[in-house]
Amino acid sequence: MTALHTDLLVIGFGKGGKTLAAAMGRQGRKVIMVEQSDLMYGGTCINIGCVPTKALIHRASVRPPEADPRSWFADSVAWTGSLTSLLRKKNFDMLDSLDSVTVVTGTAAFIDEKRVEVTAGDDRLEITADTIVINTGAQPVVPDIPGLRDSAHLITGTELIGSSDLPRRVAVVGGGYQGIEFAAMLSHYGAEATVLERASRVLRREDEDVAEAAEKILRDQGVTFVTGADVTRVTDSGDTAVVHYEANGTAGSLEVDAVLAAAGRAPRTAELRLDAAGVRTTDTGAVEVDQYLRTSRPHIFAVGDVNGGPQFTYISLDDYRIVADQMAGEGKRSTADRVAVPYTLFMTPPLARVGMTETEARATGRPVRVAAKPIAAIAAMPRARILDDVRGLMKFVIDAETDAILGAALLSVDAQELVNTVALAMRSGVTASSLRDAIWTHPSSTEAFNEVLANVVR
Repeated sequence: MTALHTDLLVIGFGKGGKTLAAAMGRQGRKVIMVEQSDLMYGGTCINIGCVPTKALIHRASVRPPEADPRSWFADSVAWTGSLTSLLRKKNFDMLDSLDSVTVVTGTAAFIDEKRVEVTAGDDRLEITADTIVINTGAQPVVPDIPGLRDSAHLITGTELIGSSDLPRRVAVVGGGYQGIEFAAMLSHYGAEATVLERASRVLRREDEDVAEAAEKILRDQGVTFVTGADVTRVTDSGDTAVVHYEANGTAGSLEVDAVLAAAGRAPRTAELRLDAAGVRTTDTGAVEVDQYLRTSRPHIFAVGDVNGGPQFTYISLDDYRIVADQMAGEGKRSTADRVAVPYTLFMTPPLARVGMTETEARATGRPVRVAAKPIAAIAAMPRARILDDVRGLMKFVIDAETDAILGAALLSVDAQELVNTVALAMRSGVTASSLRDAIWTHPSSTEAFNEVLANVVR
């Protein structure tokens, strides 16, 4: 067995890990990056996450009416595959071009708290490191439903975006953000998508009026929703699967070509042998970390989805900043510094949110005002009409005493960009009145803030 020593060992090529490896390598530190598969250089986002899914969503939204849906889907998957291959190479080259960084492809597992074994076929490599960063990401969760895991028609999001075969009818098990995003995309490509959600409504983390507006857009697009649905079993029947469920006391079934498990993603730690290193995990299987992302072993950190935080690439990037500050800075930056972190559900138009919902804000007991307006009623937002999409709404939650923006839900064209402006305003202490009276370019979506924030409805 070959043995190596390094200053920094990063296990997993995700956003936080690769950025840290590059930064420390440029400082002259000896770094080893271990990635399990050469198809995952660059991490989840560019290979099986944000980039391919959003690329497919975009391609779905621009499908010409005359284009055959199945052919368009196959072409879109091929185009997306070329894009991810390009980005994967760029990410590999980013590290491979640094003399002090070595990329190793294989499966890593701890021997003890200082030593890690990497295997690839019959090859074995033992690495000791002063600092170790776990960055193995997360993997799709397949619910424990009788017959589902054994079904020949089960697919995950990872498998969906890598297959050129568009299912004609799809049951989406899970009505959270992942399920809604995939259902919206499949519907745009012409598939019949049915979302089965156990809760009484989809998007239950959103205010009811926002969730209803999003659901209406999707229903009008052709997505079917069955809420209060408990999926009891899945049975294969030749070329199709039958999904059996109970909804509000009534039994039902759905015959489909594919069953998409969209119940979220769980931290990937099974192969790591964390117990050998004395690294603790949480009840959900995530690597337990403190606010500085240190594990129960001070020289071992965990960044990205594996540490149980919000599963966003930009959170992984901020994780890098925290660990880099521990390794080469003042050691002050922490997860406690994060304020007004936005997120976006990429349906069409996108739903973006930051801060508290109205429900959450009122639960605090503080006096709250709400400014809201349907996009179709906003005169000062001609961009939506230029793009021929006036669906959705904008909603701001405001502290009635301080005029601080407590949160916003933006369901509109360009919402994925607008929400960043609102988040920056919240972090900088910009009031709702200041955002209302700001000068914005025209015609833009941002100028809608002038009108919406002048419309306090309750």
